[in-house]
Amino acid sequence: MSKSSSRVDDQLWKSILEQTFAHFLEFFFENAAGIFDLSKPFDYLDKEFESLFPPEPNGKGVRFVDKLVKVYLKDGGEQFVLCHIEVQSSRGKGDLAERMFRYYYKISDKYQVPISAIAILADDNRSYYPSVYVKEFMGTILHYRFNSYKVLHQDEVALRSNKNPFSVVVLTTLLAITNKNISDDKLKDIKHDLYEQMMSRKMDKSTRQGLYNFLTYYVGFENQGTLTIFESEIEKKLGRSSIMGTQEYLLDKAEKQGIEKGMEKGEREKAISIALEFKKMGLPVADIAKGTGLSIEEIEKLK
Repeated sequence: MSKSSSRVDDQLWKSILEQTFAHFLEFFFENAAGIFDLSKPFDYLDKEFESLFPPEPNGKGVRFVDKLVKVYLKDGGEQFVLCHIEVQSSRGKGDLAERMFRYYYKISDKYQVPISAIAILADDNRSYYPSVYVKEFMGTILHYRFNSYKVLHQDEVALRSNKNPFSVVVLTTLLAITNKNISDDKLKDIKHDLYEQMMSRKMDKSTRQGLYNFLTYYVGFENQGTLTIFESEIEKKLGRSSIMGTQEYLLDKAEKQGIEKGMEKGEREKAISIALEFKKMGLPVADIAKGTGLSIEEIEKLK
């Protein structure tokens, strides 16, 4: 099921975390409803995070999905915590624990608030499970422990019985890891199964749309015609066309990210990367140009 050439993991993870964040908190914290004031809106501090940890020049280095979120507590006042979530789909340089510590002290220094840090490990290396950073020199010891959640270690049966909508996100990721190099027909069967899992849980329309797009596109079909068949089969199940198509959704997300002509160098590189993924999907060049702000000529030259 792992067809990395068809993935746009960063966009999907960032979107699904925002669309399911209340469920995310309840999934990872047993008494979340008693701790967090879930009636208050969440504040996603992506720009603030990037100002603390700017991407490396020319897009070099391993990139990760980071979400810094302000979450208010139930004990009154203006108290809040900052939850840092890192979704890592590969081991990268093996420096996750050190990076998590650097995230912690810089965020803590700037905001002076409690921080709950969670690393979601979506790689296929069963033995890779960092959760502690230790530094020691001449009697001085630093010991930093963070929440670490290994998708590959999760029980599929337990995820299926968990009615929290975020469990479908984890189940989708788990099945992507454990079902590699399968046929499009088998992949389509898995996506139908995930769709049924989604429909068996209570959630609002926005959350359902987010989950649908995540399970549909987290791993792409080899033949894009199969995607069309899958979406038409879903429409028949619904009896109507009430869920936005995946291609339409991704183009809409790209357009809303503010990627347009006259962009700075870093934004332009991001637009080119997104356009290349969409081109691999087989989306029409004109639609890609509309969604990314690149010219048709630029997109046609991408390989």
